[in-house]
Amino acid sequence: QVRLQESGPGLVKPSQTPSLTCSVSGGPVTANYHYWSWVRQPPGKGLECLGTISWSGTTYYSPSLKSRTSISRDTSKNQFTLQLSSVTPEDTAKYYCARIDLLSTPDYDFWGQGTQVTVSS
Repeated sequence: QVRLQESGPGLVKPSQTPSLTCSVSGGPVTANYHYWSWVRQPPGKGLECLGTISWSGTTYYSPSLKSRTSISRDTSKNQFTLQLSSVTPEDTAKYYCARIDLLSTPDYDFWGQGTQVTVSS
């Protein structure tokens, strides 16, 4: 069974660059045709995908956040990480990591429980 677990700083100050990590168990992040995404949900709003890293390490970013977003991975730890620079209170949200397995479905099939990030001075 695949499990994803997010970890993050919780409370951050404006202009900081927090890092969030998704630890994956039950399968390697390098498994073919698997994509690993960061998705957030601000209070009272819908889900927004920030970006994705593929099994081969290719990254894709939301055009609206591309200038502030970086996704990387550590295959030795089976983790992938989100960095979001120059945060503002508008970046306050619950952040989720999720997986797509193109061999089974083009939609997210596994999600983490999410980690809250609050941006406040």
